[in-house]
Amino acid sequence: MPGNKPVLAHRMAGIAPFHVMDILAKAREMDARGLDVVHMEVGEPDFSSPRPVIEAGIRSLQQGLTHYTPALGLPALRQAIADYYLSRFGVQVDASRIVVTPGASGALQLILGVLINPGEKVLMADPGYPCNRHMVRMFGGEAVSLGVKASQDFALANDQVIRHWDRSTRALMVATPANPTGRLLSLQQLRFLYDAVRAPDGMLIVDEIYQGLVYDRPVETALKLGQDNLFVVNSFSKFFGMTGWRLGWIVAPEEYVPALDRLAQNIFLAAPTVAQHAALAAFQPATLSVLEERREVFQERRDYLYDALVNLGFRIQGKPEGAFYLYADVSAFSGDSFDFARQLLDRAAVAITPGRDFGSYRAEKFVRFAYTTDLSRLKLGVERIAAFLG
Repeated sequence: MPGNKPVLAHRMAGIAPFHVMDILAKAREMDARGLDVVHMEVGEPDFSSPRPVIEAGIRSLQQGLTHYTPALGLPALRQAIADYYLSRFGVQVDASRIVVTPGASGALQLILGVLINPGEKVLMADPGYPCNRHMVRMFGGEAVSLGVKASQDFALANDQVIRHWDRSTRALMVATPANPTGRLLSLQQLRFLYDAVRAPDGMLIVDEIYQGLVYDRPVETALKLGQDNLFVVNSFSKFFGMTGWRLGWIVAPEEYVPALDRLAQNIFLAAPTVAQHAALAAFQPATLSVLEERREVFQERRDYLYDALVNLGFRIQGKPEGAFYLYADVSAFSGDSFDFARQLLDRAAVAITPGRDFGSYRAEKFVRFAYTTDLSRLKLGVERIAAFLG
């Protein structure tokens, strides 16, 4: 009946909204009224997709390449991804282990769908990307959030994982570089975590979607650890600048690929066809050259914004090594980071993301700044923040 309250599945009780959406909605409403809002809340590159990618997508449409692809993805794209791992990282990956998905979110749905039984646990860091814990719940699992401190670079330690692992734990999920902290796990840290979960025959799921956006140190991949008990997720969204194309991939242990194929057929059939043809151009030298220039722009923004915020009194535990975020402690100014974010928008027209979007561990102390806007806009935002703090 119209007007009746909907009867929702029980799982929806644990699916929280993004709190930043309230801030974003208010910011967009301010934009519509002609107010000049500096947006530091959006976790999306401000650059458009590289021209070779766009042109490849256009050509695929003109050539009528609009039909379904195999559920595992275009064979040519799977091979191109495998070739990329060899040329960029020196890691030999068989194309048969690569599954092309509708974004990294689609990748995680497949992995969790083939791994997690109702009641089984997945360990993850808090703070972390909130959708991960919600996707675990979608499959009846329990997301166990482990608080990580700024003083430990927001990184899970292997002994922390071992202490919380029990007979119902199935997997550990980590991200490197991480959202919201921008922190990078070294290959040695990943090795410790990998060994910790393999001992009880658990699985390590590594989110590498910000992999190309790394500063001050070489880019690594968890695939150097081996191929057993390890799933690696990546995406064309962040480094490759293809957010709206909705395309990602998994590198899976060989024995799990048939199950991933079967589940993909039933959930979404295949990743978007045009996006897959466009992504073939993402690995061309001309495209990679453009992407490297953009990485350098992000690094310049990071360096400026980090120094500026620290000078204003925000506490940040060293420069993050990757992604395009600064996770800043605002406790010198407020005991409620969500209220701080709302006040900053209302009074200074600067939009940022409160810590509660990324978990509960000390969330009231932190906000996330995204340097996904032009340097001139970041400078304007800093001027406004300085005036707001007065």
